[in-house]
Amino acid sequence: MGPHEISIKRVPIGRQGFRKAPSFSTRQTNQTLNQRNSLERTRSPTSQGQSQCHRHGSQPQQDDACWPARRRRGGPGGGPEAVTVHAQGQGPGRGRPPVPAGRASRHPSHPGVDARARRGRPRGVGRRRQLPRIRRGGVKSRHVVPIGRLRDIRFMSIFRFKVWWTTHWVGDNGRDVENETQMMVLDRSSAGGSGGGRPYVLLLPIIEGSFRACLEAGKVDDYVDLCVESGSSAVRGAAFRSALYLHAGDDPFELVADAVRVVRAHLGTFRTMDEKTPPPIVDKFGWCTWDAFYLKVHPEGVLEGVRRLSDGGCPPGLVLIDDGWQSICHDEDDPASREEGMNRTSAGEQMPCRLIKFQENHKFREYKQGGMGAFVREMKAAFPTVEQVYVWHALCGYWGGLRPGAPGLPPAKVVAPKLSPGLQRTMEDLAVDKIVNNGVGLVDPKRAHELYEGLHSHLQASGIDGVKVDVIHLLEMLCEEYGGRVELAKAYFAGLTASVRRHFGGNGVIASMEHCNDFMLLGTEAVALGRVGDDFWCTDPSGDPNGTFWLQGCHMVHCAYNSLWMGNFIHPDWDMFQSTHPCAAFHAASRAVSGGPIYVSDSVGQHDFALLRRLALPDGTVLRCEGYALPTRDCLFADPLHDGRTVLKIWNVNRFAGVVGAFNCQGGGWSPEARRNKCFSEFSVPLAARASPADVEWKSRKAGPGVSVKGVSQFAVYMVEARTLQLLRPDEGVDLTLQPFTYELLVVAPVRVISPERAIKFAPIGLANMLNTAGAVQVFEARKDAGGVTAEVSVKGAGELVAYSSARPRLCKVNGEEAEFAYKDGMVTVDVPWSGSSSKLCRVEYVY
Repeated sequence: MGPHEISIKRVPIGRQGFRKAPSFSTRQTNQTLNQRNSLERTRSPTSQGQSQCHRHGSQPQQDDACWPARRRRGGPGGGPEAVTVHAQGQGPGRGRPPVPAGRASRHPSHPGVDARARRGRPRGVGRRRQLPRIRRGGVKSRHVVPIGRLRDIRFMSIFRFKVWWTTHWVGDNGRDVENETQMMVLDRSSAGGSGGGRPYVLLLPIIEGSFRACLEAGKVDDYVDLCVESGSSAVRGAAFRSALYLHAGDDPFELVADAVRVVRAHLGTFRTMDEKTPPPIVDKFGWCTWDAFYLKVHPEGVLEGVRRLSDGGCPPGLVLIDDGWQSICHDEDDPASREEGMNRTSAGEQMPCRLIKFQENHKFREYKQGGMGAFVREMKAAFPTVEQVYVWHALCGYWGGLRPGAPGLPPAKVVAPKLSPGLQRTMEDLAVDKIVNNGVGLVDPKRAHELYEGLHSHLQASGIDGVKVDVIHLLEMLCEEYGGRVELAKAYFAGLTASVRRHFGGNGVIASMEHCNDFMLLGTEAVALGRVGDDFWCTDPSGDPNGTFWLQGCHMVHCAYNSLWMGNFIHPDWDMFQSTHPCAAFHAASRAVSGGPIYVSDSVGQHDFALLRRLALPDGTVLRCEGYALPTRDCLFADPLHDGRTVLKIWNVNRFAGVVGAFNCQGGGWSPEARRNKCFSEFSVPLAARASPADVEWKSRKAGPGVSVKGVSQFAVYMVEARTLQLLRPDEGVDLTLQPFTYELLVVAPVRVISPERAIKFAPIGLANMLNTAGAVQVFEARKDAGGVTAEVSVKGAGELVAYSSARPRLCKVNGEEAEFAYKDGMVTVDVPWSGSSSKLCRVEYVY
């Protein structure tokens, strides 16, 4: 490690991976934290008695606790290791804490420790360094302490720019770390991890007891601080030993996944996506009512919207009825009024409303005297493709919670939200302002299960298949009187989980406004699908006309980078978009290869069917990738929003090919000075980029046996928009030039030798008319018989099937019948008809 990185100590542990180490109290540490800071062989400004201003102008304050943090990594003997961050003087031989009775010491200087801990340490990994001294002691509900100085080490991170949403951020020094950072990855050194240099290092703040942790910039120059808080002044502590987990490895994608699995075993409060299945809506084309109606949604309008999509050849398989169906009131409204708050339809005016009954509002309740159930039954009968109907609701029932005293609802109390210091530094948000000003009608956590049982049992009886649960990260503002944020979250998430399992098949839920580690670590026992980006904003709510464009780039970056973290807990959902938006194709391309659900929020009858038919099949399904999209390795530590040079590249895999998406997102993003997203038009310029077969992580767990590249020396690379194909070696690339807010998708198909004797090479590409071209290929095999060699490809969908072939086929057959085909420059094309169902594949044979 470099001389100024976060100090860590390397200690071997057992295979359980997350062994607890002795804790350190403030009384212990304050007696020993008066020595020199060995990070730079000088004293920190604080230890010299100097005052140094925080980067936002506040006086530096050293808080009162130290946090042992551990990472797991294969050691010299191949076993996992733990790494402990020590405060000054807490290492072996100086102020060393006593070993608890009955526990063998794991400090390398203690007798009996594995000798591997005392020899053969990689450079920098096993060195103990010291942190600045801690000046203040005490038992408190919130601690902010330095964990080390970070200088000239590139990092990428995920931080909360809004109360509800996170995004990507990069930097080189501790002062660059953003507020409410949920995870941070330090780039490896140029020598590379396997070559003896520094590997990638992940810093993952987690939960300890009733406290939750995050990272932020330090109070003194280039320190990184760990913030540990309970959210309640009644829940206090002074000693913590597992609030931050460190993990090192040579693969940045497996690094995060492996760390989450260790934390899962340690906490036991969630399940990873390896253990869950996303709901069936991920394979459906969907329509959401929000932008079509906002709060004025009504049954007749929904039916007309589905009819117009079906008539255009893109029938939805999912209908999501967004906000506007529930029975709500402002506090000053009369609950007996037929309007039930529905006159509050201007932006944000619904947010102070509270739920007054579990049943739908009068617009749906009075539909043909049968209510929501009659409406859902009629819609599913009239449009057979609509197999899934979801509705929206907030975690607390509605934006403003429940109305106290409303008959038929569990008792609720209006609680005044309180923003933590971290949340106060997030971007200004209309929803937060409305909620803070009006309070939330909160059900006591002991009765939270009654809220979900009452709501979901009615919905299930009405034929609803699942729910979108929004406004999730509201609880941390309401937890003062309820045991703190962790305990309140546990109660609500337990109630939600039990209800989803009882009424919606265990996974019939979309999580939204949930971007914080509280939810990831406590709320994902059953939830398997969640939004990974801020809302799709068709225009800038702040009024910037350029926001119609630069906000779309922000959305791409939110989703791509957040998935690196969140994709281990929930299957990523990139949100809806509008097919008639100026950047609609830009969005459509990203959704096509995202691996998540694809749904639009078009106004009724306002559709670009030519674009939608590149996404949706005639039976309401989509061609979905096998995994979920992530940034390519060369983009992880870059800034694709406002450095003026980086093109966002994302990768994913289908059954028999990889896919790389290239997007010019430059032109707007987070401003640390303004504390908001803003336009950076100077960076919105044409960009050059290079894409390569190496951009696909072929060794990833997401890549199935169909895309194995073992022994592959060539790839057929097909550019979906340019409709060109070329052969590349694994280390070769193709140069791209992208205008602002444009894209290119590349199918990367391994070339197989199907006849060594005749030197015939072949690679199925997919349907050229679909954005996820390679997603159409479901089966590929080659066989030899007396008549020659045959490559057989089975596809889902219809259109022009493309394949690479080093030789012209003698003939092509479609479903056993000889068919016309074209062959030019190594590319074979043949038309494939629609089989009538995505479950019925079309078989194409190439005979040589």
